[in-house]
Amino acid sequence: MEGLPEYAAANRRGWDDRAALHARSPQYGIERLVADPEALSGVVQFDLPRLGRLDGLDVVHLQCHIGTDTVSLARLGARAVTGLDLSPASLAEASRLAERCGVTVRWVESDVYHAPEVLGATYDIVYTGIGALNWLPSVRRWAQVIAALLRPGGRLFIRDGHPMLYALPDLDHYEDLRVELPYFEVDQPLTGEWSGTYVSTDQPPPASVSMEWNHGIGDMVTALLASGLRITGFEEHTSAPWDALPGLTRQLPDGEFELAERPERLPFTFTLQAVKD
Repeated sequence: MEGLPEYAAANRRGWDDRAALHARSPQYGIERLVADPEALSGVVQFDLPRLGRLDGLDVVHLQCHIGTDTVSLARLGARAVTGLDLSPASLAEASRLAERCGVTVRWVESDVYHAPEVLGATYDIVYTGIGALNWLPSVRRWAQVIAALLRPGGRLFIRDGHPMLYALPDLDHYEDLRVELPYFEVDQPLTGEWSGTYVSTDQPPPASVSMEWNHGIGDMVTALLASGLRITGFEEHTSAPWDALPGLTRQLPDGEFELAERPERLPFTFTLQAVKD
């Protein structure tokens, strides 16, 4: 991981600082996953009707963080599961979780753009979960990586934060909805101080610099099509698995959050699936 570009090095420091805190946070549900061999993370549970069983398939989870979703994918019957992330501290927590759960996962440290050469393999499923694409500067390069990692007939499955949600300002408390940030991908990152995190923790993480980008739905679809993939499914959801707009949301029975009033006004997340023919 020598020679990381500035944005990746800065963001890796932020994730390294948060990995152990996230592993202790109740929102990640580590102890529930360890106690119940059939338990799935909330994110994968939400995805399950669309994702389905993975029996006999080779799966790679890009930007896997501390591995709760990765372990859950392994529990859906996958033949082999690989988790990839640029944060060594996150991978250390993920490895501990898999060992405690009795699940075999290959953990690989790499940024997304170098995944094909670092992994040296192709897969039946490429999975990417919540809060991933916003850390990458180019969705076109990301789509090329997906195409390189998929076998013929292989499937991309991604659920992530909706770019419309990410076009709202980043505040600790919201009183109204205001579109202020770019919806479409731009060259320059949104750079700022990263002083908190999105789950409750027993101590605040040290402040660091975050560098992020938004990617419009059209940007993503166009990039995937240009890389030779065929879009097979697309849904927008009114909910997200974190409190995306504190002060304007309500928590649902499944643990997700949506706008408390007229949630049909704003998509919080989306699910996109594509196949490499």
